[in-house]
Amino acid sequence: MLPQIVGACLAILLLVGLWTPVVGTLIAVIELWIAMTHASDPWIPIVLATFGSTVAMIGPGAWSVDARLFGRKHLQT
Repeated sequence: MLPQIVGACLAILLLVGLWTPVVGTLIAVIELWIAMTHASDPWIPIVLATFGSTVAMIGPGAWSVDARLFGRKHLQT
């Protein structure tokens, strides 16, 4: 029950766009923990862990709180 509550709180932070890389990594870790410890179907937590790690690597969007606080970084090609 506790991992689901922590995951829901982290999802709210991710939705707002606050601390995106840290929150995405924590969501990935918690969802993998849920997939390993619960006896039910593990595919949904594995997909959510994949989404969390992807968001952690991509970073915040243009309209997120992180972009307002720290500025948006553009890649030079």
